[in-house]
Amino acid sequence: MLGFIKQQERKLALRLLTWHYQRNNLTMPPAGQLREQAYRVVDDAHRIARERGSNVLAIIKELIGDIRRDKQKESENRRQDSGREK
Repeated sequence: MLGFIKQQERKLALRLLTWHYQRNNLTMPPAGQLREQAYRVVDDAHRIARERGSNVLAIIKELIGDIRRDKQKESENRRQDSGREK
């Protein structure tokens, strides 16, 4: 059974990911994939916090920002590619 705090971190990561996708008008992945991203973010944040001795919540926010930037780049690349095909 997961600890209460880890469950809350996963819920927070899921809400932050959803908010970032909506805020940046990005296509929302299916719920299962979004949940997997949130879980991966929390697990990565815990690993990084152990290595750096940092705050887990700050790392979660940083990782979600990285995901958002990656998705924006993918979206821009698709738009550029579709413009070239015409």
